[in-house]
Amino acid sequence: MLKANYTKLILKFNFPGGTSRGVLTVKPSWFIKIWDDIAPELCGIGEVSIIPGLSPETEGVIEKHLAELKNNPLAFITKQKESLKGKPAIRFGIETALFDMQNGGKRILYPSEFTEGKKGITINGLVWMGNKDEMLSRIKEKVDSGFSCIKIKVGAINFEDELDLLKYIRKSFSESTLQLRVDANGAFLPNESFHKLEQLSKYNLHSIEQPIKAGQWQAMANLCKQTPLPVALDEELIGIDEDQRKTELLKTIKPQYIVLKPSLIGGLAETTNWASLAEQSNIDWWVTSALEGNIGLNAIAQWTYKYGSNMPQGLGTGQVFSNNIDSPLEIKRDELYYNPNKDWDKI
Repeated sequence: MLKANYTKLILKFNFPGGTSRGVLTVKPSWFIKIWDDIAPELCGIGEVSIIPGLSPETEGVIEKHLAELKNNPLAFITKQKESLKGKPAIRFGIETALFDMQNGGKRILYPSEFTEGKKGITINGLVWMGNKDEMLSRIKEKVDSGFSCIKIKVGAINFEDELDLLKYIRKSFSESTLQLRVDANGAFLPNESFHKLEQLSKYNLHSIEQPIKAGQWQAMANLCKQTPLPVALDEELIGIDEDQRKTELLKTIKPQYIVLKPSLIGGLAETTNWASLAEQSNIDWWVTSALEGNIGLNAIAQWTYKYGSNMPQGLGTGQVFSNNIDSPLEIKRDELYYNPNKDWDKI
């Protein structure tokens, strides 16, 4: 008989995580365990991770559904496709827990040279928002650590200060030496966005994620059509569940890139679907974690190694938290590795 349980962990940031939507110091995750009482040692673990204020689910909704899962796992899993519409984090957690259990309960969802420790995944270094001096210090730290691609959060401090930062970086590092991405998290107003992208484009940036708030399809389409800087959709994908609607979004906006976050778009199967639809429209993509702990990050990283593009991926968030689950995941310069000689911490 199928069994399930869960436990909650409040992950604590090593430093305040500044975004255009506010500053994060903690965030919740729930770890799901699923097993069959015939073979309880084959226990699959998945993570339900949300970013308060961004994820569609609230903590109360998650607790309600996970209690239902615990009380009657088989019935809940059987009907989850219908009952969990609009609840991407729970879908991701259950999907990966089941996949882990089916593959032996060892956190190896996709065996590969990555899980054997032979190959790494190139990642970007993430620089959180802060004041000008803080961001400058963080940028120098990432470059000194060996990152060749850096993603900078913009849109919360003075825009001129952000331009000064980019100018300083470009004086020290050319486009061929250091790739720069920026993420506005929807901070710009539609009527000012083109002018701001023009100013940003002077610094030879790779792309800008979500320059204006999601849901403004025509405004975003107009911006993508005339932009001097490639645009990547991010929050725009959240809540788009039907294939027809996904195709409509991509054909209407015609972005240069999309950014795939499994916990926010409904799991790994949905991520595969988005990637396929994007490729059919000649739209490139990369994968980014959405502040999952190491359980969720591990699942995303293994999927990314199997299906991902050659671009740097946004998978460097495992070191953000002071109380993360100990795992075999390691960062060496600008690559994420899985060290098979390290054990997972017990949950």
